[in-house]
Amino acid sequence: MDILVWTLQGILVLFFLNAGLGKIVGSKLHQETFRHLKLPQWFRFFTGLVETVSAVLLIFGYWYYEFVFWGALLVTAVGIGGVISHIRVKDSFKVLLPIAVLGVLGLVLASLSF
Repeated sequence: MDILVWTLQGILVLFFLNAGLGKIVGSKLHQETFRHLKLPQWFRFFTGLVETVSAVLLIFGYWYYEFVFWGALLVTAVGIGGVISHIRVKDSFKVLLPIAVLGVLGLVLASLSF
């Protein structure tokens, strides 16, 4: 079971650290995405902070197991928010699938680490 938890942690850390830092520094891709989603740019920065914090919690979780649950819970919250944002602007299922899958992986990780 530990190997599954560590693998899920690693996958989520890679995705959320990359996405979070990209949003914080204001990459053009993330700026355009938040314009498309009709969300303010300050919310892009806030989302990037939440994603980065969730990745850091998951990294700490390799040494302090209790952090895994909280990091995974944040990942799940970001996943839910991302899916709602894409549905709100009527994006296709193909567009919202990646964040939905990451949110489900976060939920699975949270349940495994509880």
